Amino acid sequence: MTNTRHIAWAILVCAAIGRPALAQDFGLPTRLPAQKAIPTETPPYDAAFPGSRAAYDAFPSFVPPAPHIASSRPAWLPPADNQPWSWQLLPDGLIYHAYLAGVKESRLSSTWVHERDRGWQWESTLGGRAGLIRFGTQNDFYPEGFQLDVEGSGQVRLDFQDARDVDSVDFRVGAPLTWRQGRWEGKFGFYHLSSHAGDEFLLKNPNFKRINFTRDVLVLAAAYRPTPALRLYTEAGWAFQSDVSEPWEFQFGIDYAPFNPTGFWGAPFAAVNGHLRQEVNFGGNVVVQAGWAWRGAGAGHLLRAGFEYFNGKSRQFEFFNQSEEQIGMGIWYDY
Repeated sequence: MTNTRHIAWAILVCAAIGRPALAQDFGLPTRLPAQKAIPTETPPYDAAFPGSRAAYDAFPSFVPPAPHIASSRPAWLPPADNQPWSWQLLPDGLIYHAYLAGVKESRLSSTWVHERDRGWQWESTLGGRAGLIRFGTQNDFYPEGFQLDVEGSGQVRLDFQDARDVDSVDFRVGAPLTWRQGRWEGKFGFYHLSSHAGDEFLLKNPNFKRINFTRDVLVLAAAYRPTPALRLYTEAGWAFQSDVSEPWEFQFGIDYAPFNPTGFWGAPFAAVNGHLRQEVNFGGNVVVQAGWAWRGAGAGHLLRAGFEYFNGKSRQFEFFNQSEEQIGMGIWYDY
């Protein structure tokens, strides 16, 4: 009986709401309370599930997270989107560094080596390399973009056992255009090299026939860093003008050196370089170095000290066709 009374009362209320006069007779409200307007456009929730509207009302500003997209850029590089490119005059830092075991690179170095047939020799390089203009990032430690450099050096051999007389010297000057993006580096440039016998050497060896070994060379090179400390490289050079030497030369090698600033403690380094030259039937030389290195902050200049082994055709091109085997120690400073 109670259920029947409730049902009848519900029917009466609905009818009264629909008919205001009847509602007034029973003292009932003539209209429903104002309701929140529901937009007519397609709701951003699933209407088939009642709980989805409540969730939407509770979190009206909820935005689903974007799917994670893995980046191919290694974590040790600065983020590309935080590195705007700009023009910079005389920038600090280099994009394409000299090969660590490349004996014909422009740098500051001094090595004391023992040659199996000639005794102790003092091989030194007095030179350097600097940036002229860059279009790229302003991160001097590991810049990306394009940069034009200038380089030059005198590469001299002294007879360590005979009053340190000058045996020979090679002069080099060049202008490489370099590039870097992420792990990859590239270089296209020009260099001129000329070789000269020392006056003291000519006086002590009157029968020596001096040669005019010169090269004007276009070079194309590429390098790749699988890890921050490891660098693989290859280079081809073609001389459009030369005397004594032939046009083609090739270099390839591996550099391993600390990538980040080391402080006073330093870290180990190792390097191997192979240099093949057409004028010696694509023979050449191989150089192996190992020791301790210190990397500075800022532009990341590198100081190294360690051992060197050289085997092959002479690094002094006045004696380009002579075979030499040297072992010793040295100190190298790279810009």
